[in-house]
Amino acid sequence: MIIRGLQLTIFVCTLLISGIATCAEQLYTNQPQVTPELAFSGTYGVGVTTITATDSKRLNTANFITNIERSLTLEVWYPAEISANAALATYKNVTRLQKLFELQGAAYRDAPALDEGSFPLILLSHGFTGYRTQMFYLGEHLASHGYVVVGIDHTHSTNAEIKSPDDRPAGFISTLYNRARDQQFLLDYFTEQQSPVANIVDTDNAGIIGHSMGGFGAINTIGGCYNFTYDMLKALGTPAPLALVMPLVLNSCYGGRKEADPRWKAAQLFAPWGGEQGAHSAEAMNNIEVPTFYIAGDQDNTSGYQQGIKKLYDQTGSEHNYMLLFKNARHNIGPHPAPAASFATDFELGHYADPSWDIEIINRVIEHMSLAFLDCHIKNDAARCDYLPVRQDTQQYEGALNQHRDPWPGFKHLWGSGLQFYRK
Repeated sequence: MIIRGLQLTIFVCTLLISGIATCAEQLYTNQPQVTPELAFSGTYGVGVTTITATDSKRLNTANFITNIERSLTLEVWYPAEISANAALATYKNVTRLQKLFELQGAAYRDAPALDEGSFPLILLSHGFTGYRTQMFYLGEHLASHGYVVVGIDHTHSTNAEIKSPDDRPAGFISTLYNRARDQQFLLDYFTEQQSPVANIVDTDNAGIIGHSMGGFGAINTIGGCYNFTYDMLKALGTPAPLALVMPLVLNSCYGGRKEADPRWKAAQLFAPWGGEQGAHSAEAMNNIEVPTFYIAGDQDNTSGYQQGIKKLYDQTGSEHNYMLLFKNARHNIGPHPAPAASFATDFELGHYADPSWDIEIINRVIEHMSLAFLDCHIKNDAARCDYLPVRQDTQQYEGALNQHRDPWPGFKHLWGSGLQFYRK
């Protein structure tokens, strides 16, 4: 399964009515038959639209005294009616060095949502510096299989806002406080407020998919209470006066609620941050009951593996607790492949690419495993539970007389190398 190198960049150009051509990068190739079974698109047409949700009263992390409005820009993917003149979506954003790019999607921009149906809500929560469409491939994929998926621009934490090193300290503090609260707020928002998917979204059966700081927040949202200390915050570069008071504000549970929200049915945690720092209470981690699925690379130098992601996995008390390991992979195992605008520097490219794995292959494996996990634990589909491996390694060849073990469920013969799966 390991392939080295970057994908060939393809630009898809569209001639507008004005006569001006716009070109978007196509990051994904046609899927070969060796792609894992559940990575192929589902039966629903997929629409996508951009909306804004505003929390009218959120603590201001600039002073931890006043309250402010906090607005979040959202990308929403959903099962849709696709007309003959529907237009494919593209996704525009900037790299960490503010270089513009535009990516070609497979969803249809502003297509009307289905008139009826009940589709579970899934949130996509990016890391510190990221953007709402950083996992657009997964949003489109899950929507095609009957989910409403919401990608979040976490305000103060996006590429567009963290323009220089001077922006990072305030952005990081905002991330520590707001990440889980944003997730819980949006579950409430889609339950209570009108939206383009109000008639079909099922918020009683919801899940979170978070990468890095998105995973850090998701752990808190489902019950992994924070355990920040003065010394920990000082080591992270927080000024001493602020490090004294921040534990009083940060050390909360359940995305700011007093108890667990029973609507959360699953949490998928890509390379979650915080394990090496001890940011979550070990006792609270052991009490988590929501099904959890960690996804990691054992060379992760951002969140750490043995004392980071694996530590969090080992601490998690859920009866249904899984971890998928990409051998030799680093931190960037959730986002889409690298856009051409990121190729010039290691700082940029390292935000997307991996030295050992082709990111498109990682994304396809994630599509397969995510659908199995979410269908199993959110839709209670027993047949999809059977796709979650019971054998830890993918090794098939037994080393003599052409003898092989069976592949993992849904994987083609000899096309799962480099993966390991853990379950409790």
